[in-house]
Amino acid sequence: MRFIIETLLLGVAVVLAAYLIPGVDVSNFLSALIAGILIGLANATIGTVLRILTFPINFLTLGLVSFIITVLMVLLVDNFMTSFNTHSFFNAAIFAIVLALIKMVFGLFKEND
Repeated sequence: MRFIIETLLLGVAVVLAAYLIPGVDVSNFLSALIAGILIGLANATIGTVLRILTFPINFLTLGLVSFIITVLMVLLVDNFMTSFNTHSFFNAAIFAIVLALIKMVFGLFKEND
């Protein structure tokens, strides 16, 4: 049950972030839900491999490379989906920041186990 609620909240977070940023378009809630899941999967698989390979550079730039990898995963999902569009790298970067902030706010209200 918890997984379903967190997945639905992820969809809400994607819709809110797309609403707040003018350069990001999501056609409906189902597309936002799928985009959120795909961004999470891309970060967990491809993003992890890229973070391991770029660890020395990431260490020197104090995590900036990790953020750029996250933005690249958003752009990758944008290329796979026609109903989720970011208009530029800058819009994808702002989307990643806003999405992380919204997920953080949702995490504050999460019940402690």
